[in-house]
Amino acid sequence: MDPISAVSEELAELEGQINDIFRALANGFQKLEKIKDANRQSRQLEELTDKMRDCKSLIKDFDREVKSLEGGNDANTNRMLNDRRQSMVKELNSYVALKKKYSSNLASNNKRVDLFDGPGEEHMEENVLLASNMSNQELMDKGNSMMDDTDQAIERGKKIVQETINVGTDTSAALKAQTEQMSRVVNELDSIHFSLKKASKLVKEIGRQVATDKCIMAFLFLIVIGVIAIIIVKIVNPNNKDIRDIPGLAPPAMNRRLLWNHY
Repeated sequence: MDPISAVSEELAELEGQINDIFRALANGFQKLEKIKDANRQSRQLEELTDKMRDCKSLIKDFDREVKSLEGGNDANTNRMLNDRRQSMVKELNSYVALKKKYSSNLASNNKRVDLFDGPGEEHMEENVLLASNMSNQELMDKGNSMMDDTDQAIERGKKIVQETINVGTDTSAALKAQTEQMSRVVNELDSIHFSLKKASKLVKEIGRQVATDKCIMAFLFLIVIGVIAIIIVKIVNPNNKDIRDIPGLAPPAMNRRLLWNHY
């Protein structure tokens, strides 16, 4: 049993279709070597190109199916499938290179036909017949007319060249201006980035100072609350000896009355 068939019937079917196309390509290129007519060669190349396009599509389908099955296969099976796909790609690339070779040869042959068998000889013969039926004055007038046409064509060519140079100069100036503008934008962006970094650093410092100030204020608040608590306790229970008198604070009103009666 074919190892690919053991993995997937769909993969085996795709491989069979690809192999059929490879056999058709091999036979097609063998026939192409025996064809001498340029038109028939061109048609044969078009048919082979269509087959190669179909083969490329099938190889892509084969590759997608292999990737979809990678998770359920072991390492050796995946390696075998990847090797088979690479061999298919190499074989298709060999036929593509062969097609390019025949296309290049066909194009060069067509150019040689155009040079030697083209309509230039017919036009040359017509010009020779016309010249033989013209007088010397007519020939001179015809020559002067052709020279004038040539001069006008040269002038038009010069204008086109000058316009092209002007367009190139304007384009170069515009590109230079845009480059300078982009440089300015980049510099401004750098300045903005630097300013943002400084602002971020300053905000962090302010945040730390605010946090410190909050701690100090909380500590002072606790001290004030403690002092107020001591004062309240001292007023409510003046005989409590566990709490010392606060320096600068007057003694309770009861003690002041006792001192007054004593005197």
